[in-house]
Amino acid sequence: MNNRHYNIYFHTHTVSGIVISVVLFVIFFAGSFSFFRDEIINWERSESTAITREIQLDYDKALQHLDKKYILHGRNITISKPSIEERVGVYMEGTKDTLAPAKQKEGQFFYLNPKSYKSFTYEESYSLGELLYRLHFLAQIPYPIGYYLSGFIALFFLFAIVTGVLLHWNKIVSNFYIFRPKEKLKTLWTDAHTALGMIGLPFQFVYAVTGAFFMIKLLIVAPAVMALYNGDQDKLYKELEYTDPDFKFENKKLATPFNIDELVAKTKKNWSDFEITRVFIQNYGDANMHVLVEGELLSHKKFTGIGKVVYRISDGKEIAKKDPIAQTSYLDVVKNVLYRIHFGDYGGYALKIVSFILGIITCFVIISGVMIWLVARQKNNIPEKKRRFNAAVVRIYLAICLSMYPITALAFIGSKIFYPLSQSNLFTLYFGGWLLLTIFFIIKKNDSFTNKACLISGSILGFLIPITNGIVSGDWFWNSFMNNKIQIFFIDVFWIFLASISLYVAYHLKPKKAVA
Repeated sequence: MNNRHYNIYFHTHTVSGIVISVVLFVIFFAGSFSFFRDEIINWERSESTAITREIQLDYDKALQHLDKKYILHGRNITISKPSIEERVGVYMEGTKDTLAPAKQKEGQFFYLNPKSYKSFTYEESYSLGELLYRLHFLAQIPYPIGYYLSGFIALFFLFAIVTGVLLHWNKIVSNFYIFRPKEKLKTLWTDAHTALGMIGLPFQFVYAVTGAFFMIKLLIVAPAVMALYNGDQDKLYKELEYTDPDFKFENKKLATPFNIDELVAKTKKNWSDFEITRVFIQNYGDANMHVLVEGELLSHKKFTGIGKVVYRISDGKEIAKKDPIAQTSYLDVVKNVLYRIHFGDYGGYALKIVSFILGIITCFVIISGVMIWLVARQKNNIPEKKRRFNAAVVRIYLAICLSMYPITALAFIGSKIFYPLSQSNLFTLYFGGWLLLTIFFIIKKNDSFTNKACLISGSILGFLIPITNGIVSGDWFWNSFMNNKIQIFFIDVFWIFLASISLYVAYHLKPKKAVA
């Protein structure tokens, strides 16, 4: 590689990496914990549920209960299961009956407990798992700024990955096996950055591509809507099968009785290993009432296998059917594969754990890249004022990034002790505590102290998490295991392992002095 190309790749890699480093660390750190979002939610609520994506609900009893509270006649109702938790999501559109009171014309979204039929608003159901999940695409920043920011960060990360590979291409194999921890500081950081960057390369590439696609696809799709569909986005969504068939509301009372549970059971019998994940009811109680029952095959049977049946309630006939085995289209694959590989929900706990480890490795790659940048700019030939500025920038970077570990552990303890924490109180605990820790470490002006203090405090708090759970809920991890409460057991044991590893690392850290 000639010097000109090397310099182009080097500066592109450095600039794109440094500009996004802090936000990228936040995205990957929160994203790593997001692989266990469902487990965190269940742990926080001391609930244990079947590890399945299938809706566990007595539909008819639930609808009877909701009918008394909301009056369902003429509404479109969607029942879905957003994650592997006990509660199901219910979205009800306003009634189509023009003579109905204004209250019935209002839409409603809430979560429903399938046993007690108690409903919870989104704010009431907000949890630490949801906070971390949404933090990994910056959803706490007002829409659409946070979404677009995370999308463009992912895009810049993709540039950093590609230029990094090009930069090391000629020595990609030899450098992978080189690690010199006893050499000068820059060499140590460079070797760690290169080796760990190559280990996590496929993982990082996948998440850069899929992350950019999810967050800025609207900007990609917008020109196509204008050029190919004359601005008619509804037509685009219909062709992409994002919209359901629409049936006219006749404003006549349905004469025949219906049983949603029977329709769900009937659909499930069509295909083995088929899980019902969504039920869509149109024109509830109307003569033209239709029910769409949708689901998917287990991922180990077929990676993308979405099936559905549409029933006309007046005569019980199937008016549309999609076979998840024989009728999987290219469109289904394109739409679903990106989601499956991004969420890592198809390989059980083994895949989630590997993904978490690779996510944390990526966090270390980001930090080591920042440290390489700092050490390279602390040479004697650089003016003292610039060196102080560079050191201050990295001090702020490290304070923001590293303090995420102890504040996340503290949030676990707080969310368990004070359950249920409201969304605003959870924000205050997490973001307020994070801000205070960041300010403290910036004022301390000691990067080595910041690193060690975050690891040790995070480890101590991590060990306290299963203890807190045991005291508050009585679900000591050995009891959880014996009672088959796998999700609760997993989070407790996960923190014991994570705290042990970080404590081991903290006590084996020996600060090195930079060599000019």
